[in-house]
Amino acid sequence: MQTAAAPTPYCWLNGAIVPAAEAAISVYDHGLLYGDGVFEGLRFYQRTPFRVERHLQRLPDSAAALGIVLPYDANALRQGINALISRYDGESGYLRLVVTRGPGNLGLNPRNCATPNVFILADQLSMASREAQEKGLKLIIASVRRTVGAGLDPRVKSLNYLTSILARMEANVAGADEALLLNERGQVAEASAENLFIVRQGHLLTPPTSDGALAGVTRSVIMDLAQADNIPVSERTLTPYDLYTADECFLTGSGAGLLPVAEVDGRPLRTSPGEVLQRLRQAFAALIAQECGA
Repeated sequence: MQTAAAPTPYCWLNGAIVPAAEAAISVYDHGLLYGDGVFEGLRFYQRTPFRVERHLQRLPDSAAALGIVLPYDANALRQGINALISRYDGESGYLRLVVTRGPGNLGLNPRNCATPNVFILADQLSMASREAQEKGLKLIIASVRRTVGAGLDPRVKSLNYLTSILARMEANVAGADEALLLNERGQVAEASAENLFIVRQGHLLTPPTSDGALAGVTRSVIMDLAQADNIPVSERTLTPYDLYTADECFLTGSGAGLLPVAEVDGRPLRTSPGEVLQRLRQAFAALIAQECGA
């Protein structure tokens, strides 16, 4: 039996839709030269973007923190997203909405970057193998650290992901599926591309943004679903000890969904996937079906 061909990726670039392979921006764009820009990643199901308004609220906050003036308002971006989904030959997929500083000169100074570039990619994205999704990921704690307080606020979803890339490279060398980042105080921040939750004695815990975690959209959804299901949930500073001794651990993200964790630094967790995660997976799927008809 032949496998169905993957849908052709498309790109909405400054108002025009083209095949992603044909989209192009200047090599002088500071997003390319210096990682100077912001982005959002979101899923769509049954051609309906999930929690698009929350992403369109966070994007201008990230841009404002970097002093980037968005050339399109939320309504224009919403229309661009809908037009792109209509063009895309797939009922479900992943969207990457990117805003760069725009083209300038070779110096760091962004003064000459007059017009930001905005593009949206529609494609498929898988963050873990089927086996890892079912049985759980193997995690390591990376040696690189997430800087908080003195560096870029982790609530800014910027294009500069070098710390996360270095962490993921460590995971690759160690034969792990993903890497966790600690902050400079040795406290848990998040995974390289996902937020983290643990369960202790039925209580759901996640690091606060002040410890270096992104204020993730899916993270917020899971906290709301937990409260609705009478699962106690709170933000709390966590250390590696808390991970090693957790009853459950899982990762969340717009791209990743909900991923169970089976072990951390070679230490198997008590359950994977655990009861709390399975309850939240069911509630998350029901919410997607309710909002997107999936």
